[in-house]
Amino acid sequence: MDYNNIINENKLLKEENTILKEKLNKYMNQHKNYYENNKEIINEKAKKRLKKLSEENPEKIKEYRRNAYLKRKEKLKNEKIVEL
Repeated sequence: MDYNNIINENKLLKEENTILKEKLNKYMNQHKNYYENNKEIINEKAKKRLKKLSEENPEKIKEYRRNAYLKRKEKLKNEKIVEL
């Protein structure tokens, strides 16, 4: 009896998992399509935002670049560890 309950529960969880994956794919595809179709507009807005930030607060840009550098350095370090 207990074995049958576990099998039934497993089937239900698998069905629920597939339904949730389908919903997630639909949601993600909508956003991907938006960004693919409006790539130029998004890049232009990002450039304007960065330019405005550089005029208002250049120290913030230095901070962003430093954080990006440190993250990139950490990522490379982790990749080297994984390769060994």
